[in-house]
Amino acid sequence: MATIKEIAQLANVSPATVSRVLNQDETLAVTQEVRNQIFKIAHELKYIPPKMRHAQNGNQIVIGVADWHIVRKDRPDMRLDSLSCIAATMSQKADVSFRRIVYGEDMKVDGIIAFGSFSEEEMNFLRRQSYAILFVNSELKDYEFDRIIMDYKQGLIDMVHYLLDQKEYRSIGYIGGIYEAAGVRIGVHRLEGLQEILRQKGCYEEKYFCVGELSRESGYKLTKGLLATGDVPEVLILGNDEVAEGALEAIKEQKYRIPKDIAVVIYRDIETLQTKYPTYTSLRMLPDMVWSTAIKLLLERIIDKRKDSMKVYLPAKLEVGDSA
Repeated sequence: MATIKEIAQLANVSPATVSRVLNQDETLAVTQEVRNQIFKIAHELKYIPPKMRHAQNGNQIVIGVADWHIVRKDRPDMRLDSLSCIAATMSQKADVSFRRIVYGEDMKVDGIIAFGSFSEEEMNFLRRQSYAILFVNSELKDYEFDRIIMDYKQGLIDMVHYLLDQKEYRSIGYIGGIYEAAGVRIGVHRLEGLQEILRQKGCYEEKYFCVGELSRESGYKLTKGLLATGDVPEVLILGNDEVAEGALEAIKEQKYRIPKDIAVVIYRDIETLQTKYPTYTSLRMLPDMVWSTAIKLLLERIIDKRKDSMKVYLPAKLEVGDSA
């Protein structure tokens, strides 16, 4: 059986840090990437918290994650590795595991965490898998299901306020992308939300907004093209982790120093790759509190048989780092 000491050795942190992370201690001053690494190692080693070791054999709960409206089908959802450990801190009654749902492929699950708004056909598909569904940022108007509503706009306002009013930058640019397939559009809301806020502030400049695909290659190409003009904003906001990886490669290739020559902020939602820039300033669209709240509410439905629905509002979170 894996131990906290073994996890600590592999993660290169202290056993105390591992213990506090696995117990969801939000006061611990470590980066999100360190937390994710600890959860990933614990998952790979099949670590079982003490409170779960006496759970009855065979008492398994499987939760599906429906994320096809915010993550491309051909990209991984790296957060799944950490969710079992988060769930283990919330329930002594069952061993909880997570699986990514592929639309159109039936899957045996006990509950679902679903991201985004879904068509009636997609809703029927989700209902076939389980009636215990929690929606994150859905436009549902009824009270059939639990919902978490993300205040993305406030997160954007906080970010722009920090950049313009606190740091006193004078120009903001954007490198991002839009993905469209089978009626799914990813990347639109963050782009349009930022444009709206900058227009209200009187500092939106279209020439600094470069939009292509949601990929590393597109991020590199767009950034290189912008830098080649010689007319560069003081801050670049990067549309997701993959775009950021390509954009930052271009910035360093052109010998720009971060943040001395150009400041950087990265949009982070569901991670599709292990970031190379864990200390950079970021707007975390789905912070840990979203996952822990979603799992808690869903387990109440599945295990405790709670019937009344709940709606919870949570903010996106600006994490100030060393890049802006």
